[in-house]
Amino acid sequence: MTFANIEYFLLLLLLVPFVLWHFLLRNRQEASMRMATTEQYRQMPRTFRTSMIHLPFVLRMFTFVLLVIVLARPQTQNALSEKQTEGIDIVMAMDISTSMLTPDLKPNRLEAAKQVAYEFISNRPNDNIGLTLFGGEAFTQCPLTVDHAALLSMFRTVSCDLQSRGIISPGTAVGMGLANAVSHLEKSKAKSKVVILLTDGVNNTGEISPLMAADLARQQGIRVYTIAVGKEGQQSRQAVAQLPNGEEYIADVDNSADPATLRQIAQNTGGVFYQAASNQRLQEIYSDIDKLEKTKLKILNYDRRYDAFQWFGWAALVCFLLEIVLRLTWLRRIP
Repeated sequence: MTFANIEYFLLLLLLVPFVLWHFLLRNRQEASMRMATTEQYRQMPRTFRTSMIHLPFVLRMFTFVLLVIVLARPQTQNALSEKQTEGIDIVMAMDISTSMLTPDLKPNRLEAAKQVAYEFISNRPNDNIGLTLFGGEAFTQCPLTVDHAALLSMFRTVSCDLQSRGIISPGTAVGMGLANAVSHLEKSKAKSKVVILLTDGVNNTGEISPLMAADLARQQGIRVYTIAVGKEGQQSRQAVAQLPNGEEYIADVDNSADPATLRQIAQNTGGVFYQAASNQRLQEIYSDIDKLEKTKLKILNYDRRYDAFQWFGWAALVCFLLEIVLRLTWLRRIP
């Protein structure tokens, strides 16, 4: 509750001389009757009526205080807030080829990428976020959703086992992974659409090239942030082809990503290219993307005030009438 004319509370200072007059000076001005002795009255019990002798004065004080409150114009307020959220649709495209098991990031590239992705998702509660995985082929792990608990649950199951067991083709289809992510954002009505593409390899398979997929993203107004994860010059043994007899051909493969292509993808779509050679750098990259892609919040406040002096006015009237009735009846004094 607020008061429109708070300066009227200064009138309450008038209570001080009024109280002093009542208890110190008023008795001297009242009529009195002289008696030879009041000894016979000393042992008389104190009645409830005599205990209430100052009640009319107290009621008058309340009446005055309530009238001052009425003059100060108490007001209540009804603040209505309208919050409008303009979220961002984000698809995270993550490489799950076996080279992501390289331990140059701790404990390995894939787990390091998952850990920072968890924090990134948790910091964006208003956004639709989806997850695309790719090795030698691409597939959707989780469609766009605001149910981030379900998304994180699916994220925890991400591993390189699908490629190591031969469930998906060997190799790294960067273009297919990006194209799959773009396909999820084609029908999105969000004003901001983003793909975060993370890989540690060179596109060596798939029907769609990375730059072709980047052109599709550009036509749809989708920004692509590319992250090349891993240290330069690292190699790992991984399946690169499948032999006619069904066995996989294992070879030492250079784990360094193709920074030139990733940089071109980001440049063509209005995104940014990043190189992540350590866990700390990977965390800084996701933090930077989080700052660049801010969700827009629009808050409208409506503040309406209502006068609330009526109840105080009625209370003052009740106190005043009660004082008059008591002075004329139960607490009447003679003379």
